[in-house]
Amino acid sequence: MSEYLMEVKNLATHFRTQKGVVKAVDGVDFKVKKREILAIVGESGCGKSVTSQSIMRLIGNKKNEEISGEVLYHGENLLNKSPHAMRNIRGKDISMVFQDPMTSLNPAYNVGTQIAEMPAIHEKADKKTAWRRAVEMLTKVGIPSPKDRANQYPHQFSGGMRQRGVIAMSLACDPDLIIADEPTTALDVTIQAQVLNLFRKLRDETEAAIVLITHDLGVVAELCDKVAVMYAGKIVEQGTVEDIFDRPKHPYTIGLLNSVPVPGNRERLQPIEGQPPNLHELPEGCRFAERCPFVMDQCLKQQPELEPTDFEDHTAACWIEDKGGLYERYKGTRSSRRSEKVL
Repeated sequence: MSEYLMEVKNLATHFRTQKGVVKAVDGVDFKVKKREILAIVGESGCGKSVTSQSIMRLIGNKKNEEISGEVLYHGENLLNKSPHAMRNIRGKDISMVFQDPMTSLNPAYNVGTQIAEMPAIHEKADKKTAWRRAVEMLTKVGIPSPKDRANQYPHQFSGGMRQRGVIAMSLACDPDLIIADEPTTALDVTIQAQVLNLFRKLRDETEAAIVLITHDLGVVAELCDKVAVMYAGKIVEQGTVEDIFDRPKHPYTIGLLNSVPVPGNRERLQPIEGQPPNLHELPEGCRFAERCPFVMDQCLKQQPELEPTDFEDHTAACWIEDKGGLYERYKGTRSSRRSEKVL
């Protein structure tokens, strides 16, 4: 038996369009252990959400969509499962919290009915048992007066309550793995903190693993155990939270850290210059080369692969790593000072 709950190996998701093939995800590898919280971070459009939807097999069923690689869950490749088998897995073994809590719930049904649908379908629970489970889940996620709220409709819930309702739905069948796609994006700071505390509590109580997709490094520092930094469809750096914030090895990771605003710090933010590459026409070499301040000739000719660094389980895809690493150049600079404040 593998120590990992899920192993993603060389996952690629391509879309055929009139302009050519869009390589939204192009050879992604990561692993998740039980009770572990893994963050996948990066700019909008880097392939984070497509990765999660590919794992759940929510895309890849149309003629212009192609998924390859392996998604091993308890040793079985989800990409080889039939649509019927995947319907039995979704919601029961692997659940997903979608990006927008305002539209994730059906406005035509009360919240309790939508949560109760999960045990009714996956566990064949009778109506009373399923409703009781829905009320229990609303209680677990901290909804006040859960019996009354279960009879209310989504428009009667605030944004934070809707998000907790969606999380309650994802927990209704005690899944092993929860994939949360930008679960705090539409919420204010106070509600964000409540949702993050809820995820931490649920991890400790249910021992579920969580894959958190976000672009908010503050959320990552607060909640996660490991981080995978994604850029233009590929993971460019992986490691523990301490590795990523204290010892960044990839210029893109350092650029993200430099873009995090810190309260009370009057230093000017340092944006990452330029734009991500066109996914129709990806460069031959490193995909970050045109935006990298340390670009070399080799970067333009050959794409680097994830290689181990000086620290266990910390990998980076950068040619500069062979020349002593970027972190040595950034000691005492803005990025390393800021990482201490973020953490």
